[in-house]
Amino acid sequence: MNIAPVHLDALQSLGYTEAEARFLYLVATHSGYFVARQFLAFTATHWGYRTNTFWSKLHTKKHARTERFPKSGTVYHLFARRVYRQIDRENIRNRREHEIEYIRRRIGMLDYVLSHPQWKYLETEPEKVAYFCNQLKVLNHFLPSKIYHGRKTSQPTVRHFVDKFPMFLGHGALSPVVTFTYIHGSEANLTEFVHHLETYLPLFRQLSAFRFLYLARVDSHFQKAKELFDSLVAIPLGSDVSADLLRYFQIRKAWDLGRYTSLSEADLIFRNQAKARFGGQRFEHLYRGWKGSRVSDSDITQEFGGSNRHATVHFAAEVLCPYAVPGQEPEEEN
Repeated sequence: MNIAPVHLDALQSLGYTEAEARFLYLVATHSGYFVARQFLAFTATHWGYRTNTFWSKLHTKKHARTERFPKSGTVYHLFARRVYRQIDRENIRNRREHEIEYIRRRIGMLDYVLSHPQWKYLETEPEKVAYFCNQLKVLNHFLPSKIYHGRKTSQPTVRHFVDKFPMFLGHGALSPVVTFTYIHGSEANLTEFVHHLETYLPLFRQLSAFRFLYLARVDSHFQKAKELFDSLVAIPLGSDVSADLLRYFQIRKAWDLGRYTSLSEADLIFRNQAKARFGGQRFEHLYRGWKGSRVSDSDITQEFGGSNRHATVHFAAEVLCPYAVPGQEPEEEN
């Protein structure tokens, strides 16, 4: 990541050191919230005069507030409009107060960004919109969006990429592929993840290649997350998927009707492979509609793009670890 010198200078003009300014820039841009271990690891320091001075400046200047939660400890919220204005982030929603679940996820976002400084992040909504619309020529209406209604006299505001999960490009390639991320919160199921994929699917359909990174503090949902991603995204965007899906439906229907002699050994092998590939509620619903003549072959071909679609999609899942220097877990001062 590259932080513009003008933004560092602007934060340093408020009385912060260069290291503090770099840290505050990342907090303001990616999370709005941070915890002590993140600052200590980023600056490679321990509790002491330097950290006390930093906390004191934040509070004295009224740039940040301290929030304490029974099970989550102390969290710092960078909220001052002046700080965000200095780096052209005045309208970002990170300044607002939020509930603890939202805060935990934002701290997770910052953990990832601090741990992976090598990527070229698309940091703001305008940067993301410009990348997809100007560089990749994707029409604006395919971007994930949300409408915010203000006062009765004001016009509704359309905002894009409101989840603000880290999004980045690799480096060294002539045409770097964009990587989308999703950070799982404390919810017990993957309903929110499914909704997220459905929100982004119109954009995914416009891309010839992209990567998707699923992040969570534990790996308990990794396998199911991959299955859902394959079912909702990877398989529908794969090449000639409609032909494979229709063949699977035809073989499955023959099997369901007991017409075993009409099936070859190759059909049975294909059936076993396709059963795992086309698992999930979405394909089950399509099969029932197709079997009952409510969904036609042409409907399926149209929905999955026929044989002309060629998208390269890569999914990965990683455990999101706290960003901290090994052996330097801080103990809170009195």
